[in-house]
Amino acid sequence: MNDASVTTLETIDIQRLLELLPHRYPFLLVDRIIACDGDNSCIGIKNVTFNEPQFQGHFPSTPVMPGVLLIEGMAQTAGALCVNAALGVRPKLVYFMTINNVKFRKPVIPGDRVEFHMQKTTRRRNMWWYKGVAKVDGVAVCEAEISAMLVADEEKAPA
Repeated sequence: MNDASVTTLETIDIQRLLELLPHRYPFLLVDRIIACDGDNSCIGIKNVTFNEPQFQGHFPSTPVMPGVLLIEGMAQTAGALCVNAALGVRPKLVYFMTINNVKFRKPVIPGDRVEFHMQKTTRRRNMWWYKGVAKVDGVAVCEAEISAMLVADEEKAPA
């Protein structure tokens, strides 16, 4: 095998995620990104613990991770991938633009390790589209197609 055909996959740890994303506790929903291939694909990791604030009310006797937080974890994973790949340009924000074809397959509970498998489908200028599958122990728990837009310091947010 020649060296040109070998792809080096990057890992993004929590310290780098804090540089890439504006989210903080309790709303940072990605602990690490593994197997990052530029802006093409990656796997984000979320370790779900009972101590997270959403489980106080969703649902106290049977804690289940809200589906919207799974989608947000996918969006944060894709957003970090976009910002990390934006060579030399540090956008001010990453805006979640669309969510399509969402399917929830199985509940996520405390103790689960969620993997957000994100695959780029399209990119145009400062906008990215991804297809994502959230998995626990190799089983799909959620699927969605999402898009994100990077906004530079001098740009204004969409109305």
